Amino acid sequence: MKNKTFLSAALAFFMLAGFNQTVQATTPLMPSEEIVSKCKVAPTPPMGWNSFDAYDCRINEQEFKAIVDYMATNLKQHGWEYAVIDYCWFNDNPGGWNNPSKRYGHPDIRLDKDGKPLDVLCMDEYSRLIPSVKRFPSAANGKGFKPLADYVHSKGMKFGIHIMRGIARQAYFQKSKIMGSKATAYDIAEPFDTCNWCNNMYGVDASKEGAQEYYNSIFKLYAEWGVDFIKADDTMYPPYHKGEIEMMRKAIEKCGRPMVLSLSCGEAPLGRAGHIKKNATMWRVSADFWDNWEDLYHNFDLLNAWSSHIGEDSWPDADMIPFGKLALQNRPVGKERMSRFTSEEYNTLMTLFCMARSPLMIGADLLSTPKEIIDKYFKNDEILAIDQHSTDNRQVFKNKSYAIWTATVPETGERYIALFNLQDKPATVTFNMELEFLRGKYQARDLWKKQNIGIVEGKLSAQLGAHDATVFKLTKVK
Repeated sequence: MKNKTFLSAALAFFMLAGFNQTVQATTPLMPSEEIVSKCKVAPTPPMGWNSFDAYDCRINEQEFKAIVDYMATNLKQHGWEYAVIDYCWFNDNPGGWNNPSKRYGHPDIRLDKDGKPLDVLCMDEYSRLIPSVKRFPSAANGKGFKPLADYVHSKGMKFGIHIMRGIARQAYFQKSKIMGSKATAYDIAEPFDTCNWCNNMYGVDASKEGAQEYYNSIFKLYAEWGVDFIKADDTMYPPYHKGEIEMMRKAIEKCGRPMVLSLSCGEAPLGRAGHIKKNATMWRVSADFWDNWEDLYHNFDLLNAWSSHIGEDSWPDADMIPFGKLALQNRPVGKERMSRFTSEEYNTLMTLFCMARSPLMIGADLLSTPKEIIDKYFKNDEILAIDQHSTDNRQVFKNKSYAIWTATVPETGERYIALFNLQDKPATVTFNMELEFLRGKYQARDLWKKQNIGIVEGKLSAQLGAHDATVFKLTKVK
C-alpha cells in the first residue's frame, strides 16, 4: 500500500510539472497494450527500387513508369520486384521555393507566424493525403494511385509508397473530418510533435478517440489503391513513436490487403527490437546511408548488432544501395554524380548487405546508370541467393583491418565465407577455418568471379584491394 501511495504521488508530481505531454509523445497510452501478429508478407528480404536517392521528392508518373518498365525487362527475373515512390507525392511542387534554412530542393512547406501552412498539399475531405494530379495525371477523378499500382502489377511487380508519420498540418488547421469518427484532425493531432526534418505533418496522439480510425482510413485508401509496400518515415528517430507504429500495424491488419511495413529513419533503437519485430516487416538500422566509406564502415557494426534478429518477416534494413547515377538535378544530397564508391567498395557493400540479409533497395537512376554496374551487382544470382536464402548470418570477426562474415545454405549445409579488407591499402585477408570448425577439405567457389578456385583446407585467403571484399561458397569434399 505504501508503494502504491508513493507511485500515485510521484505521478501527480510529474503531471503537475508538465511532464505528461512528453511521456505521451514518446510512449502514448493505447487502449490495449496487447500485440497481435503482424501480416506475414516477406519470407525473404524485400528487393526493389526506391526513388529517393536519384529523384528526391520530385519524381513524376512518366519517370516512375520508365523505371518500372526497365525493372520489368532487366531486373525482375533476378528478384527485384518492388517499385517504391518516396516522399511528398502529395505536393504539386515539393522543394519549389527558396528555403534559406534547408538544402536545395528541401520539401518543407511555407508557414505563417502561427504555423499555418501557406502551401497547400493535396488532401481529401477525410484528412487523407492523395497524389498530386499535376505530377501523377492518372490519379485524377479520385483514382489516386490505383492506375499506377495496376500498371506495376501488370508487369508482375509490386507497388510501394512512402508516408510521413502523422496527419497533415493543414488538416489540423482546417479541422478536417476523420472517416469513421466524430473526431476531427484538430482533436487527434499533436502540434508539438513534429518531424524535425520535414514540417508537413503533426504527430497523432494514439490515446485520442479518432486516432486509430484515422490510421484505419488511410490504410483503407492504400489498400483500395493496391499498395503492397509502405515506407513509414519519422517513426523511430528520437523519440520512438510506439503508439503510431502500433496503429499502422493494426490498420494494415484491418485493411484486408497484405503490406510490407518498413520503418524509417534509423538508427533503430536496439532496445526496442522486440516491439519493432512484432509490428514491422523491416526497419532501418542505419541513418540515411550515402556513398562514403565512413557510413559503409559503420554499417558493419550496425548489422552485426542486429544479426540475431534476422528472420522471416523480420529484416534489419541497412538502407538503399547508392550505386550508379545519384542526385539528379543536384538533389537530394550533393551534386548530380556517379556514386563516389570505388568498385572495391561496391563489392564490400553488396557482400555485406547480402551476408546480413538486408532488404535490397536500389537508389540509383536505372536509366542512366552504366550497364556494367547493373549487370555485375544487380544480376549476380549467386550473390543475391545469399541475401534471399541463407541462414545463420553473422559476423565471425572484425578489427580495424579486416572482417569475416559467415552464412549457411540451409538445404545442403554449405557455407558462405565473406572476407573484407577494411584497410586503406591492398592486403591479403586470411580466414582460419578452425574459427568455424570447418575441418577437412572444401571445394571453394568465388561468387564474384563465378569460378571454382580449387580445394582449401585449414585456411582461406584472398588478395583484396583497399576497402574490398569477396565471398566464397565452401562445399565439403567427402
